[in-house]
Order: sequence, then C-alpha cells, then structure tokens
Amino acid sequence: MKKRIGIMGGTFDPIHIGHLILAEKAYEELALDEVWFMPSGNPPHKRNREGRASDQQRVEMVRKSIADNPHFRLSTEEMHPDGYTYTYETLERLHKKYPDQTYYFIIGADSLYDFDTWCRPDRICKAASLLVATRNAVPEESLKEQMLYLEEKYKGNFIQLHTPNLEISSQTLRDWIRQGKSVRYYLVDEVYTYIREEGIYRA
Repeated sequence: MKKRIGIMGGTFDPIHIGHLILAEKAYEELALDEVWFMPSGNPPHKRNREGRASDQQRVEMVRKSIADNPHFRLSTEEMHPDGYTYTYETLERLHKKYPDQTYYFIIGADSLYDFDTWCRPDRICKAASLLVATRNAVPEESLKEQMLYLEEKYKGNFIQLHTPNLEISSQTLRDWIRQGKSVRYYLVDEVYTYIREEGIYRA
C-alpha cells in the first residue's frame, strides 16, 4: 500500500499554531501516515522578503515547532539555489523520488479561489489531491461550488477539511512583534524564544 503523505507548504514566516492545528486535523481526518511541512524558498508572489525571516530562520522555526510530533516531518524540498519553485514542479519531483507515496496538498479556502491563477493547476491536480481548510469568511455553499467547479475543470480531487477556524495571520504576528506586543500562545514556546533571541521581525 502507498503511504499517504500530507503536504503543508508555505512561507511559515513565522509558523504558528494555526498551521500546526490544520496539519494535525488533516492527519486525523484523512488517516495520513505523515504530514510534511515544506517551507518555500522564495515564492514568485512573495519575492520581496525585506524585514522577514531568512530561509534558515524559517526552516529552524518549523523544525522547533514540529520536533515533538512523530508524524510531522520537515522537508526542505523547495529550498534550493533557484530560490523558488512552482507547486506542480515540487509534486512531480516528489513522485519521481518517492513513487510509493500518495500526496495530499493542504490549502486554505482563500487559495481555492486563486487556484485558477496558479502555474499549471492541471498538473497539480494530477499529482495530488487538494485538502481545503475552511474559513469563517467563506460560506459553506460557496466553498462547495468552487470545489466542484475546479474538480470538473481540472479533473481533480478536492476534499473539504472540517477544521477549527483559527483566523491567525503571520503578517499580523510580525506586526505585533515589531510593535512590541505579545505573541505568546500563538507560537510554540521554543519558536517564541527563538524569535526573541534572534531579534527576528524587530523594527
């Protein structure tokens, strides 16, 4: 039987409890074998990284966040000299490296409505099932309609996750840190300490 691998991609700048809870619920609902956290190098839509954490710091924050979870794994598959990669390229590369695995790519509801603008969505759908997290701002009926539309257009498999709606933004957390506000409990303790010691996001 093929291993069932969930993929949680993102800049993770910083990784927070919303990411961790979403990954854990996906693991539970889909009976996944593992969830891989895959920090992106320098994605095409976020090339300006001024005032952000470095690649090394983002990787270290992910490592610290998932260290105590045996079914979470850090993957640096998208960390390479070119700086960024497209999702379809990553998934196709994983299939070549690990042909005995089935992939489930986790996205937020907001990404579902942008999916048409992604590079080669048809090849993404061929390489993985899409697990869609819900959000309070997105009506259930609208979400299901969009999923059905994309399934028919790209011959894909879109699965709705029934996860808690934790509206936490990495941008908001960065702003709070710059303003000297507390972000305790939004982050794993080790990450909270690491950010303070490294002076990440400080003005």
